[in-house]
Amino acid sequence: MQDFIRIHEDDNVAVALRQIAAGETLTVGSYEVTALEEIPQGHKFALKPIGQGEEVIKYGFCIGFAKEAVKAGGWVHVHNLRTALGDLLEYQYEPVVSGLKETEHACFDGYRRPDGKVGVRNEIWIIPTVGCVNSIAQALEKKAQKFVKGTVEGIFSFPHPYGCSQMGDDQENTRKVLADMVHHPNAAGVLVLGLGCENSNIPVLKDYIGEYDAQRVKFLQCQDVEDEQEAAMALIEELAAYAGAFSREKIDAGELIIGMKCGGSDGLSGITANPTVGGFSDMLISKGGTTILTEVPEMFGAETLLMNRCETPELFEKTVHLINDFKNYFTSHNQTIYENPSPGNKKGGISTLEDKSLGCTQKSGSAPVKGVLAYGEPVQVKGLNLLSAPGNDLVASTALAVSGAHIVLFTTGRGTPFASPVPTVKISSNSSLAGHKDNWIDFNAGRMVEDKSKEEMVQELFNYVLEVASGRKVKAEEAGFHDMAIFKQGVTL
Repeated sequence: MQDFIRIHEDDNVAVALRQIAAGETLTVGSYEVTALEEIPQGHKFALKPIGQGEEVIKYGFCIGFAKEAVKAGGWVHVHNLRTALGDLLEYQYEPVVSGLKETEHACFDGYRRPDGKVGVRNEIWIIPTVGCVNSIAQALEKKAQKFVKGTVEGIFSFPHPYGCSQMGDDQENTRKVLADMVHHPNAAGVLVLGLGCENSNIPVLKDYIGEYDAQRVKFLQCQDVEDEQEAAMALIEELAAYAGAFSREKIDAGELIIGMKCGGSDGLSGITANPTVGGFSDMLISKGGTTILTEVPEMFGAETLLMNRCETPELFEKTVHLINDFKNYFTSHNQTIYENPSPGNKKGGISTLEDKSLGCTQKSGSAPVKGVLAYGEPVQVKGLNLLSAPGNDLVASTALAVSGAHIVLFTTGRGTPFASPVPTVKISSNSSLAGHKDNWIDFNAGRMVEDKSKEEMVQELFNYVLEVASGRKVKAEEAGFHDMAIFKQGVTL
């Protein structure tokens, strides 16, 4: 295993890949550095003296300014490093041409829907229009498990607290998300469960759903029937019969849409897990596929890297708005734009938002940006897409699913058990986490600093994703977890 890594030749800090003891001497390129104090795994240490106010360089970019002078071998973290970021910025389009080339296609075993869409699961989803019927939806999920047989792979409800007492964009978000869930191809059948008096009632929601297959989508308004559970079970039985007629078939991997998200990052996330996902993204796109990158606040400080990969000036302008609109969202609620990273991030070695963002955006690989999506907007263009959503794990992963992601790749240095509406692959940045939380972690990218090259890790992850797309369950699915969280932005009446 390596002891440290200097990510870029211009960096004036290196990252400890194991705990480094005080007094230990390391040779880093042309530098011979003696640790002045204990350096925890994932944390940074100075390769040469850094003066007060000077830039601290990691990934080849400034991640902040030194609050005080730091000696060579000194620990560099939140106690002596501050962000260099400001508020709204002016940006200039300086396009970078991607060298990504088409590669040989691959296949997985998926479900072809009558409308031409592709699913990687054959499930029945119960979607409440309003939080008032959550308990009914959950009770129906339990009762309906008898229909899980043959090619019907699962029946799940997606409770949420919204659908009424919301105003403006908040209500619009709820309606768009629920409508997108109805259309998701991982659901072979959908029961939309309403109450009857809510703002987002079934007649209203139908306007957002648009055209639908009456065999695939059923509606029940609970106030209209004497026994809502009996009526709902009859509809679910019909949906199960419809869903059971589907079977897996060979489908080109170019039809896959994969979401990319990280949470509970540590100092190794931008060195192992996120670059592995970035390599995966490039590989899938080279085969005609699609990836979606989200969590806009964790692009702050690295946004120009994405902006300059935009294929057109129009996409550049949309990305500028993507960033600045989120900053304005923060300030409109009297919140500090750069109140990030989290306590867990800091414990893992991340010191500033630039440090975090430069690591997070590694997930985007090197492909050109082909699309920029509003929250709740379905993906339309193949290739790399950017999606407007917050950093919150459940909200952002749900946003990826409702924009069309079949699977979400979730990198983490701290670990988390949550799920989303679609299979959510947990990718650890370090082997310690993978061993400690084997019941959470699906793929260990920490091996990249032990005995595997990046290329090997990327190919392994690509093969694993094809297995998941073909029916292999991830750990959260094995545990029975299926979560949904809608972005809450406005007033509750």
